[in-house]
Amino acid sequence: MSNIRVILIEDHDLTRVGIRTALEQRGEVEFLGEAVNAQQGLALIEEKEPDVAIVDIGLPDMDGIELTTRFKQAQTENEALKSVKILILTLQDSEEYVLAAFAAGADSYCMKDISFDLLLEALRVTKEGSSWIDPAIARVVISKAKTVPSSEGDGDEAETRQISAADPEYKQLVEAYPLTERELEVLRLIVEGASNAEIAEKLYITVGTVKTHVRNILNKLCADDRTQAAVRALRSGLVG
Repeated sequence: MSNIRVILIEDHDLTRVGIRTALEQRGEVEFLGEAVNAQQGLALIEEKEPDVAIVDIGLPDMDGIELTTRFKQAQTENEALKSVKILILTLQDSEEYVLAAFAAGADSYCMKDISFDLLLEALRVTKEGSSWIDPAIARVVISKAKTVPSSEGDGDEAETRQISAADPEYKQLVEAYPLTERELEVLRLIVEGASNAEIAEKLYITVGTVKTHVRNILNKLCADDRTQAAVRALRSGLVG
């Protein structure tokens, strides 16, 4: 697998240095540069043409949502930028911020308290052209997408189709391979964004047992990872 070429746009010094240092220590990541505000960030994206730009939502000159909007406009005029993806990294998990980010054209959305292993997974998924939605906020996106249809002709239908449908094949999977009560308990906690250790503590079981349940859940839902399992659980109605 080729390296993931990444830039970081983040104004908070400690956060920026911490993320940069962590990224630079991973062999699969090629860190191309960083910016401390949106104007520098837009220029850096155009200069470096990364696979993924990690963008903080709370930048000083314009927020990450406005940056994303402007970049998407520039992307339509510059063929070299077509493959660049935007991953929003933020402390904001409100419906307003989440939906505004995706409406602006963000490809993925992660909370800042995400583990670094999950951030790497988000970068991989985003580079490959799929949306990575933090399990802690997946419920917001799915529920809203189900109740608000795309306007005709607004160009958003292709972007929202993969998260808006109920996808009957997922329901068929659940009927063919039903989850046990314990697996459903674990799945609900996964959707809430709980780690294996947190699940173990809440359910009074060992981390090893949690891992076994998670593996079974992924197999039954034909999911590649916890995030995909959470999204499929919401879309199939397993978790309301």
